[in-house]
Amino acid sequence: MNSAIRSSYLTLSRDRNVPIPETPKLQPFPRFFDSTNRNNRFRDISSGSSLLRTRLRHDSAEFRTAFSHRVGVSSKNAQFGSFPDENEAQAPSFAEFITSERVKVVAMLALALALCNADRVVMSVAIVPLSLSNGWSRSFAGIVQSSFLWGYLISPIAGGTLVDYYGGKVVMAWGVALWSLATFLTPWAAETSLWALLAMRALLGIAEGVALPCMNNMVARWFPQTERARAVGIAMAGFQLGSSVGLMLSPILMSQGGIFGPFVIFGLSGFLWVLVWLSATSSTPDRNPQISKYELEYILNERKNSLVENKPKTTKVIPPFRRLLSKLPTWSLIIANAMHSWGFFIFLSWMPIYFNSVYHVDLRQAAWFSAVPWTVMAIMGYIGGLWSDIMIRNGMSVTLTRKIMQSIGFLGPGIALVGLTTAKSPAVASAWLTLAVGLKSFSHSGFLVNLQEIAPQYSGVLHGISNTAGTFAAILGTVGAGFFVELVGSFQGFLLFTSLLYVLAALFYDVFSTGERVNFDEPTHE
Repeated sequence: MNSAIRSSYLTLSRDRNVPIPETPKLQPFPRFFDSTNRNNRFRDISSGSSLLRTRLRHDSAEFRTAFSHRVGVSSKNAQFGSFPDENEAQAPSFAEFITSERVKVVAMLALALALCNADRVVMSVAIVPLSLSNGWSRSFAGIVQSSFLWGYLISPIAGGTLVDYYGGKVVMAWGVALWSLATFLTPWAAETSLWALLAMRALLGIAEGVALPCMNNMVARWFPQTERARAVGIAMAGFQLGSSVGLMLSPILMSQGGIFGPFVIFGLSGFLWVLVWLSATSSTPDRNPQISKYELEYILNERKNSLVENKPKTTKVIPPFRRLLSKLPTWSLIIANAMHSWGFFIFLSWMPIYFNSVYHVDLRQAAWFSAVPWTVMAIMGYIGGLWSDIMIRNGMSVTLTRKIMQSIGFLGPGIALVGLTTAKSPAVASAWLTLAVGLKSFSHSGFLVNLQEIAPQYSGVLHGISNTAGTFAAILGTVGAGFFVELVGSFQGFLLFTSLLYVLAALFYDVFSTGERVNFDEPTHE
């Protein structure tokens, strides 16, 4: 340590033409650094620094300046003379975090995801009067609702690849513009023909397929690992609030502006979002003209450890699909996303009908009963993200943290669904549903963040692959629920089956997932 300090002084002296002090006379350093008491060591270093400054005061002011640069306070460490690790950054305060540019970016992402989900759930409310006016059965109503998923099945892998290649900002802007156009044109399509309505809902799905890969890409580039679960929690809070807003406002807008009023309002809102997004955000922190020097240095220094690439790819557009699918951690994410989507779309598409048919509440009340859980999910998602980040910052391994979050996110809803099937009143049923959906949000701090960790360079396409599996599961669950109810005559049986799937998916993830980076660039050996 003593020789390292003298070497630093020699370097500074050569750079600044400063006289070199006679270091052999500075006896305190060997004695202080030989101390075995850690607390005394830091106190003595500071004392030694004071003696050295006193000695240098008789030499030159320029050397004092050079010395102060060597041992002065850095932007990441407030302790004088403590010689901090250059790679260790002090965590920002809550006020600094909430007012930072990166939070502004994730707030815009949250708003986009809110619009994304609001545009989805409008049909969950409108399907009731549409079914009555057109004489659709429940199984056919399930097919109409699943038409969104036909398009959503196509785009995630291609969209994820585009996100990895071009970055999240551009792809998200195109996605929001297209799904807002599809939402806006839905009234025209519904009045034209059934096929036009199905095609427009499929276009909505194609455009929305890029939303979550874009969110993951932007979070990975803007947030260090110790903040990513929180960032995803904020973004997904917008996603869940979009469900609440869509479910609660749609009946009101329909009563005032007709059955297609919500489609027009939400479609126009998306166009406005695109204008703000393009003018106020950037793909990466170093391209943002408004970011502070401190925040930029903090993000870049923290990102050195996570190895997230800073720039979009310019070569190798086609990702190594075979290698990605050859690893069990990839399949743990695929299974988790599939189960997450199965449960999500069952709750989203069928709960208004469930409350209407099982508890005989009217459409507006059914929408309110179905909307409350999504509001709770938004809050619980942020709490789960904050808890996850705290556990990692306190030394818990990333792998164990993700498994704990995912277990809560799947086993919790699995148990709550059993309670939902026993509820005798809509209030009790809504409480069980709220618990199921609220605990489900812990998955966002499990598999959803895990996508960035095992393959940061392929997070977009990996999200697309798992999203495609999730879409298959969502189609099967949404359509299957309608046929199951027609054949068996019971929603409760289907909910119990879903509960069992939650438990099995949690076990698979806990056994095969990892929080460490997986090398997908090595050739697959036969």
